[in-house]
Amino acid sequence: MSKRGNGVKDNMEDIADDASTLLAHAGEMTEEGLEGAKERLAAAMEAAKETYAQLQEKAVQGAKAADKVVRNNPYAAIGVAAGLGVLVGYLISRRK
Repeated sequence: MSKRGNGVKDNMEDIADDASTLLAHAGEMTEEGLEGAKERLAAAMEAAKETYAQLQEKAVQGAKAADKVVRNNPYAAIGVAAGLGVLVGYLISRRK
């Protein structure tokens, strides 16, 4: 398994690389080699699960913070939402 980083994309690439290697060379590998590959794949899966849990927690914290801001400033939130809606509508109408 390579050590690219600890982002979700990196973890998923590690898992895909390890799975591809395992499948491509399974017939040629010894039992010890297969065990090592399985362990690396399991470690990559565990790292991906941990990263997912961290991202999920950050998303929940972000949603709670956004909810607090909207509840404390409802009129400003309505104004921002309306402004974004007008901007998106304008951009979409120009594409046609």
